[in-house]
Amino acid sequence: MVTLDSVSKSYGGVPALAPLTMEFARERVTALIGPSGCGKSTLLRMIVGLVVPDGGRVAIGGEALTKENVARLRHGIGYVIQEGGLFPHLTARENVTLLSRFLNKEPKWIDARTAELAELARLLPPTLERYPRDLSGGQRQRVGIMRALMLDPPLLLFDEPLGALDPITRYELQDELKRIFTALAKTVVLVTHDMHEAAYFAHDIVLMREGRVVQRGSAADLLERPAEPFVRDFLRAQRAGAATQG
Repeated sequence: MVTLDSVSKSYGGVPALAPLTMEFARERVTALIGPSGCGKSTLLRMIVGLVVPDGGRVAIGGEALTKENVARLRHGIGYVIQEGGLFPHLTARENVTLLSRFLNKEPKWIDARTAELAELARLLPPTLERYPRDLSGGQRQRVGIMRALMLDPPLLLFDEPLGALDPITRYELQDELKRIFTALAKTVVLVTHDMHEAAYFAHDIVLMREGRVVQRGSAADLLERPAEPFVRDFLRAQRAGAATQG
């Protein structure tokens, strides 16, 4: 579904992403995890075309991403960030339907699709008439997920979608996202700092450090067969952090 062929990126001469080659298979959930500044968000933004690689190639569904086709290919990608990234001057409904209205979809189709997604995201219809400032963090994130799903894209990208939420709301939305991923069978690439979250959602986990991939595999692979000492150190720090929060 997504192929990265020797992609790299530097800012001010400082490498953010080392030359990297990998694939994200169709209808699989992959989690990108690692410390801040390791390159995982840069990698995600490169897939959606917000960051142009210095070298290498990004392909979506076998088609190389270029400045000429990036707008069209983005229509097949749902992109969700923290707090949903909603436009504050639009209602929740207007946020959800913005792109479909821009593409001149039939109003009846838009209404039916919005109702379908509201049920999937478990949002009551009156909620969609509110502005983002009048929504809770969890509601804003659900609206962001609805917007990402509006055109039924085959590829979903999530950049720390639950990172800004309180623990109870985060726990509830983890269950909701898991249910949505299972029901829709999309290709999903998810960025998170939380190893437990990565293990809960993903078929594959990609642990990154300083712009390179340290290890890729299941949670059991990383735990039982660490590729280098950093993997053990990272997992140990994750466990210590969870114990402190508990």
